[in-house]
Amino acid sequence: MQNMVSEKILKKARSVKLLILDVDGVLTDGRLFFDDQGVEYKCFHARDGHGIKLLRQTGVEVAVISGRKSNSVAIRMKNLGIDLVYQGHEDKIAAFYEILEKLSIAPEHAAHVGDDLLDLPIMRRVGLSVAVQDANFAVKQYADWCTQTPGGLGAVREVCDMIMQAQGRFDQVLKLFLS
Repeated sequence: MQNMVSEKILKKARSVKLLILDVDGVLTDGRLFFDDQGVEYKCFHARDGHGIKLLRQTGVEVAVISGRKSNSVAIRMKNLGIDLVYQGHEDKIAAFYEILEKLSIAPEHAAHVGDDLLDLPIMRRVGLSVAVQDANFAVKQYADWCTQTPGGLGAVREVCDMIMQAQGRFDQVLKLFLS
């Protein structure tokens, strides 16, 4: 992975203490499913969840800020142990600053993964901004780095692995599974 990422991006990733994720289009593929009663369903990728858990074990905190509100997001984030979940925030900046204040983290020590225009205000303020492979073209234009994987199909895992590698913690995580 490291040979596919520039030294400039790895340097930014080394200082990440907080990873902030969008939901629709990042943790999911962006499609919305509703049944006849209006109940919404979302599909999350298991590898993204495992990457989040591993990243958190290395000391990087993870938060979610979403413009939409969904019970399935609350359930999934609870399953992953993520307490910093902000849903229904179309203006994501207030949630962003609240999280930074709660964790006493400066914006340059945060990373954000987004896919659409609502993510740009945060992406322009963090130390490392990431767009998923199938993000809107304007979002890609402002991102420091783009994943090779589309949103909802392992892009978050790709980001988690890259951060762990940049911080020299991936091998330590890998050893847990090789013993």
